[in-house]
Amino acid sequence: MRKSSKWRYALLPVVLACQQAHAQSSVTLYGVVDESVRYMTNANKAGDSSVALGNGGMTQSRWGLKGVEDLGGGWSTFFKLENRFDINNGQSDPTLPYFNEAQVGIRSSTYGQVIIGRQYNVMIEGITIGGYGSNPWVPYDFSFQPEVTMSGGIWTSNQVQYQFHAHDLMASAAYAFGGVAGHTSYGSEIGLAAAYAPANGPVSLGGAYKESKDSVNGSDSKSWTFGGSYTWDKTRFALGYIVDQNAAGFSNFANGPFTAAALTALKYTDFSKRRMIMGGVTQQVGNAWHFAANVWRTLQDGKTQSKDGSAWQYQLVGDYNLSKRTDVYLEADYSQYRGDLIGAQLQGVNGIGLAQKGTQLGAMAGLRHQF
Repeated sequence: MRKSSKWRYALLPVVLACQQAHAQSSVTLYGVVDESVRYMTNANKAGDSSVALGNGGMTQSRWGLKGVEDLGGGWSTFFKLENRFDINNGQSDPTLPYFNEAQVGIRSSTYGQVIIGRQYNVMIEGITIGGYGSNPWVPYDFSFQPEVTMSGGIWTSNQVQYQFHAHDLMASAAYAFGGVAGHTSYGSEIGLAAAYAPANGPVSLGGAYKESKDSVNGSDSKSWTFGGSYTWDKTRFALGYIVDQNAAGFSNFANGPFTAAALTALKYTDFSKRRMIMGGVTQQVGNAWHFAANVWRTLQDGKTQSKDGSAWQYQLVGDYNLSKRTDVYLEADYSQYRGDLIGAQLQGVNGIGLAQKGTQLGAMAGLRHQF
């Protein structure tokens, strides 16, 4: 009996540790530091070229904190805070909030998860999980990402989103509160996304729909997308379609990435409808190399005939992993703009490469480290 008692007390710390494991928590510091040298033609109205350090490259530099606490029984809570910055001067991106992502949520291994705060919108999630976005190992390219502008940016503020995964299927529903007194719908956004994305299957499919309301007058801006990809060995073929449609009065959406001034600068308020078809081929060679070729075709129906436009955009990318966390890359892009899309920021929402003529050639070399 004495011997049994002795072992009981010896095992007590182990028993207590096992009990505490049901409520474990962790916090992780993570980020990306990315710098590039970028060359562009027709960088101003005089048609001059430019060579400069980018304020990012294949990705925008960022750092963040994310954490999770195990509540037991398959339940957990989590949070994420992320800042994006310009590596050239060390300052936070002035076009984004200090914490560009700021969210808290609760997750169940059975019932899915609810996320509250500033987070990805459903259009981007549908494209990414559906597998038809450009350069999926990045994903996208911070300096050249036409589908991001067509998706209405990446993030939405004041949003509650529910996500559910069942085997190879994903579905999400989101609502962003407008917060306008007396007009509940003003400034709000609703969205739905669904994807079929087997972990080891060759085919992925996805689609999404969102509707945003003008923060001042409640006018509609609607977007939808669908597409998919097929992977054969280490070669991926992708094809997608995106449509944006604006009511005549839409000019301000405070919950999105665009201020009213930015919407005007992007010529986002010039069109009643934009359509983009995009395709790409990605080739992985060994464990170190990624190559990609992408093309985008955009047609714009202006609110007046003078604001009609069209564009062709092409891109080639080569990326080599020096290690698990560090890679070097080369990128080249060429764009042809017609009508009102000249001077529109159809390359991305980051203010890089605003073409001032009907064509623009860009080239970039960079170094990226993830931690």
